[in-house]
Amino acid sequence: MKKNLLKLAVLGALAGSAGLAHAMQDLTSVLPNAQPGECYAKVVIPAKYKTQTSTVVVKEASESVKIIPARYEWTEERIMVSEAGSQLKVLPAEYGTETETYQVSAASDQWVMGSVSSNVAVNPAMLSMAKAGGADLDSAQPGQCFDEHYKAATYRTVTERVLVSEASEEIKLIPAKYEWIEQRVMVSPASKKLVEVPAVFETVTERVKVEDAKTMWKKGRGSIEKIDNASGEIMCLVEVPAVYKSLDKRVLKAAAQTRVVEEPAKYETIRVRKLVSDATEQRVVIPAKYKEVTKRVMASDASHMWHESSGSGLHFGKHTGNKICLQATPAKMASVTKKVIKTPASVKRVEIPAKYETKRVRRLVSEAQEVRTAIPAQTKTVSKRIKVSDPRMEWRPILCETNMTDDMVQRVQSALRSAGYSPGPIDGVLGSQTMTAVERFQNARGLATGGLTYDTLDKLGVDIAR
Repeated sequence: MKKNLLKLAVLGALAGSAGLAHAMQDLTSVLPNAQPGECYAKVVIPAKYKTQTSTVVVKEASESVKIIPARYEWTEERIMVSEAGSQLKVLPAEYGTETETYQVSAASDQWVMGSVSSNVAVNPAMLSMAKAGGADLDSAQPGQCFDEHYKAATYRTVTERVLVSEASEEIKLIPAKYEWIEQRVMVSPASKKLVEVPAVFETVTERVKVEDAKTMWKKGRGSIEKIDNASGEIMCLVEVPAVYKSLDKRVLKAAAQTRVVEEPAKYETIRVRKLVSDATEQRVVIPAKYKEVTKRVMASDASHMWHESSGSGLHFGKHTGNKICLQATPAKMASVTKKVIKTPASVKRVEIPAKYETKRVRRLVSEAQEVRTAIPAQTKTVSKRIKVSDPRMEWRPILCETNMTDDMVQRVQSALRSAGYSPGPIDGVLGSQTMTAVERFQNARGLATGGLTYDTLDKLGVDIAR
């Protein structure tokens, strides 16, 4: 069984090396100078690598711009809202009242019908007729009565103008004219403002090689899988591509900068009153007021042929039944109250001061400034494997029938288990599980693969001389 396993390992190594001889340097064209009893096999000496550390720029150096804004202070400023002017103030006239009594109708004697107390006035024609008829009406006394026919007196109406209020003067004030206008007032002066324009970055993906391409042995399948009912493995040398790692890094596309922005002055529109024309006065004459008073005035005396009722009793004919008596009528008076100017109206000019308004305005104290701070580049350390030597095939001494004993195999299995590689049961049989553990140990230590070489035994700490 040992011969079969050894033969299978050699066949697998030769098959793998023959299929991939083009991928590596083959130094097996000349057989080694072996001694009797020694066994050699074609083994794959793996490529040697070293780890190289390099620094990659992830973010390029840039510049930070900090804006120190402009500084303002608020101040108060007086603004004229309306101009100074003057106003005419009317001092009205002072009036008093006077009462004047005048006669509307003079005291008179009235002839009445029937008796002295009668309220029936005698027809004037009747009085005239009575006077013409001989009645001495002019000499008659109040209370005296006359009988018979008489002719009444005639009257006329007289109209008189009586002064009610004297002529005066009214002062009419035409006020000053103003107009509202809009006036622009500066609240804050024009200034300059620094605006920060941040740096513009873009992300660039860069592929960095971490590990170079290599070749390694892997399990394969072939036409021969069993020899003498014993399991054997075919190992194939395959190419493992290089390993790359993608790194994202920020690249400065446009540096940070500042831009000066002009800020215009700020104005505020306010409404103010502006004098257009001064106040003036206009005097209007008020004529005197009169009142029309009507009174009766006798135009002609009555004539009548009458006899006195209390006379001598002489009979003057047939009594007509008419009787007149002289009734005393007192004079009629009327009172008229009129306005009298005590103090004439006048005009006084009053000065109106200008009006001001206090407003808060912003005043520039110091302009905006910029402070630039350098930001160093950010780097990242990347480790990658660099091939030092290519893989090659060489003849190396291996365990063979001459020096492979059950004890040797057990010691190899124990050493593999101590190194952390499971060889299966420690039974002194070099089976597929043990050879798999050997291959894993060789790959991990960078040893030649393709057989149980002396270097492998040395690394496992197995003494061949025992």
